[in-house]
Amino acid sequence: MTDSTDSTDETPRRRPKAGVRAIGNRRLQPSTLMMGHGFDPMLSEGSLKPPIFLTSTFVFENAAAGKRHFEGVTGKRPGGAEGLVYSRFNGPNQEIAEDRLGLWEDAEDALTFSSGMSAIATVLLAFVKPGDVIVHSAPLYAATETLIGRILGKFGVTWLDFPAGATREEIDAVVEKAKAQGRVALIYLESPANPTNVLVDVEAVASVRNAHFGDSDDVPPIVIDNTFLGPLWLKPLSNGADIVVYSLTKYAGGHSDLVAGGALGSKGHINTIRSMRNTIGTILDPNTAWMLLRSFETLELRMSRAGENAEKICTWLKDQPKVEKIVYLGFPETERQADIYNRHCTGAGSTFSLYLKGGEREAFAFLDALKIAKLAVSLGGTETLASCPAAMTHLSVPDDRKMALGITDNMVRISIGVEDADDLIADFEQALAAI
Repeated sequence: MTDSTDSTDETPRRRPKAGVRAIGNRRLQPSTLMMGHGFDPMLSEGSLKPPIFLTSTFVFENAAAGKRHFEGVTGKRPGGAEGLVYSRFNGPNQEIAEDRLGLWEDAEDALTFSSGMSAIATVLLAFVKPGDVIVHSAPLYAATETLIGRILGKFGVTWLDFPAGATREEIDAVVEKAKAQGRVALIYLESPANPTNVLVDVEAVASVRNAHFGDSDDVPPIVIDNTFLGPLWLKPLSNGADIVVYSLTKYAGGHSDLVAGGALGSKGHINTIRSMRNTIGTILDPNTAWMLLRSFETLELRMSRAGENAEKICTWLKDQPKVEKIVYLGFPETERQADIYNRHCTGAGSTFSLYLKGGEREAFAFLDALKIAKLAVSLGGTETLASCPAAMTHLSVPDDRKMALGITDNMVRISIGVEDADDLIADFEQALAAI
């Protein structure tokens, strides 16, 4: 991987070993490749699993190798830097995790970060300049909205948004307005939106972007947060997105015991982001990278079980008398959402929004009565979690904006885990009775 901000070329491995990606004409699936792709046991004393490489720096084979490395770094020799030099730039555990992360969405390259927000911040800093305009879908995760509106806003960056379920015409109008406001640096999406669970039409966004900037030398990349459905149920690169970002803390990590982030896309875009990561030091640490490798091995199993549980539970919940409505991708509210789901998604996920009849009092009573599900604000773990976004994760969002986006006091966000589905239904039944 690249070892300096001065280079955007991909860094070749010092001793590359060709990985097995196919047997005959059969292309191996990511779930199979998670067990060994990117790691040669013979380079680590035959260890079946990669060791944890806890080192700050790496030794050159000789002085000439050191010179070749920095010739590549400085651009005096084409081809980029060779091998590893310093752990702020990359390390073996991170490289293996990045290799495997990219497989799920057939991405050319991938990077890991110390958190989902560090991934998002690094991507934004890599592409946005003072005075630029960001176009984004709404709502976004509250910290992302804060980063765009309050922090980048200090440097003259402005933003315009469109509702998550917007039509092509609505998206086009916002992009047209943004162009008049300044240089459009990027288009940032979150699908489904957090916490309303509304899908964005990525294909429509790509069509609008291409219509406005297709002939330009400065085409804004489409960046999408794929935390809720990825990498199993939504693959935005195939729908027209350029860069996918993740909180790998969620489904990818999957055990509520690590914090990590990821970004994947074309080599060109990822190299631009890598240069920024090298500068500001937002790389993932080797121990957490190793834990991610463990989690990747069971990702498909965990997400599949959670998705099956969610379908059964939502089918039961939607008919309960104290439930106002349920926003679950498997039961699209509109024809528009059904159309996006059918074109973009291969599964409904296991995170949904439950709207109870009443307000904050009823939502809190429900949450406080839960016995199996845990009252916590994350998602995507093996355990079922529930929270009240309006009073918790999105408390910082102005009240009028929360109302406009459907983040109401009676909304409970639920992330279904891998417990027994009937046990969870029993828990929700008694919690509803407590309202």
